[in-house]
Amino acid sequence: MSLDRLLLGVSIALAALALGGCGKSGSSPVRKESAQTQKTEAARIHTELGQKYLQQGKAEVALEKLQKALQFDPDYVNAHTVIAVLYESINDLPKAEEHYRRAVELKPKGGAENNNYGRFLCERGRYDDAQAYFTKALADPFYDTPALAMSNAGTCLARAGKTDAAEKMLREALALNGHDASALLAMGSVLYAKGDYFNARGFLQRYESIGAPQPAALMLGRNIELQLKNAAGASEYSRKLIRDFPKSAEALSLGSKG
Repeated sequence: MSLDRLLLGVSIALAALALGGCGKSGSSPVRKESAQTQKTEAARIHTELGQKYLQQGKAEVALEKLQKALQFDPDYVNAHTVIAVLYESINDLPKAEEHYRRAVELKPKGGAENNNYGRFLCERGRYDDAQAYFTKALADPFYDTPALAMSNAGTCLARAGKTDAAEKMLREALALNGHDASALLAMGSVLYAKGDYFNARGFLQRYESIGAPQPAALMLGRNIELQLKNAAGASEYSRKLIRDFPKSAEALSLGSKG
């Protein structure tokens, strides 16, 4: 499942940021606005730095920058989003949820923010809660990637065992973006669960043409080919799974099948 705005388009200006006090001239409200603008700009720069370090795998330095961003502006939404991603990546789930939730509180109608929190909740097994946030994401008329929320919502419905609703949502997602690898894989899984093995194979093949190999996809391919009585094809998927992902749960389960 996918995140919005994890890649915020990092293009950091290296010019120094002036954080000094305001001049003596002008009214008090203008000075306050100027000070807040400076703090928000500082938060933006530290957020972009934090994201850059996170992308480089330097989580400790990234955390320092993101915490600094929130010191400058505790209500800077993107800082909450990126630090939530960081905490999730190091498996500090309570703090991750705290920041995903805070981003939604600060921008309650935001499509990206609601989608991100919905994805997080779904991956924790909180399916009904997640759907409420996906619905909010799709209600945002200014949300520029609705297919992403549809894909996440459909995948989540599939995990909850609601295959008909999942298929409908995933088809809507793919109508908007036919190259969404996550949606293609989820559609293959949904159709497999419904016993439509031939069409499940078609969606999996579309996924394979654009998506990176992963254990779940290889196991799905194996299972589809078994149902279609293609023993050679099933064996090839099993071989790839054991070769490329020997420690995955899927590969280990093949050993238990004998």
